[in-house]
Amino acid sequence: MIKEPGKELTPNQTQTHPSVQLIILIAGTILSLIIFGLLAFGIIWVIYGSKTLTDVGSFNLTNKNTIPGLWILQIVSTTIPLFVVPVLFAKFIVSDTSNYLKVNFHFPSILLLLVFSIMLFSSPVMEVLVNINQKLTLPAPLKGLEDIMRAMEQQAQKATNAMLTMNSFGSMLFAVFVVGLLTAIAEEFLFRGCLQTIFVKWTGNTHAAIWITAIAFSAFHMEFFSFLPRVALGVFFGYFVAWSGSVWTGVWAHFLNNGSAVVITYLYQHKAISLNPDNQHVFNYGAYVFSLIFILILLYIYRNIALKKPMFNF
Repeated sequence: MIKEPGKELTPNQTQTHPSVQLIILIAGTILSLIIFGLLAFGIIWVIYGSKTLTDVGSFNLTNKNTIPGLWILQIVSTTIPLFVVPVLFAKFIVSDTSNYLKVNFHFPSILLLLVFSIMLFSSPVMEVLVNINQKLTLPAPLKGLEDIMRAMEQQAQKATNAMLTMNSFGSMLFAVFVVGLLTAIAEEFLFRGCLQTIFVKWTGNTHAAIWITAIAFSAFHMEFFSFLPRVALGVFFGYFVAWSGSVWTGVWAHFLNNGSAVVITYLYQHKAISLNPDNQHVFNYGAYVFSLIFILILLYIYRNIALKKPMFNF
């Protein structure tokens, strides 16, 4: 396997083996999700009462308090622990925040423009992956499991649609802030910050670490029928961070992906655009080919600028 060190490949600064670090990080994440999940339910119960708490758990949208309850659940039970865990892990477990969080801004600003362009022109490729993923089915003996997963995802989509029913510009800004920015920071700190660094140190190979982390990132969301496009996003985010040496390039890409989905949904709801964000048959084959070639070129340019390599070798 070809090894191509990125800026994050630095000698280990801790005696703890990466496998032990992984176990600690996973255990800490699970424990935090449980604790903050219970806290979120407690807050909902105190503010809205037991009826709303039950309705939030069952996604009963006839209760007007269910949607604010879902937002509390999202922020307190998911966003906050996913941010707290990597910060505490980097600071107190491995005592190496610079390598495990990568919160520096030491990268050419043009990389942010390249990230924007890559995310913009990757839409056709993502559409292909979504359509392929939707056609995947589990073997016949697992048909029951597939039905359960589809039902779970439909319920989750129902909750998401409810949370993203934005009646005002202010509600759209709030959704962009929470779903776009806060989620991007928390998940990138955990996955491209800590988890990817652990796998780089364990495997000694940046490419392997990026792909393993991307698969873990997609699996974490527990959405089988959007697994492939989320893996692709994780790969993009992973290379952005590995080549730049900064988690903020991944945060920027993650924010663009989530935030643009919120804005497009808002514009569609208010009939400012006719493009349905749920439509996965927007582009043609020519657009698919152009998208793939163009983003590969942009990734090549991004890599060379980030790693300060010559653009062309003759």
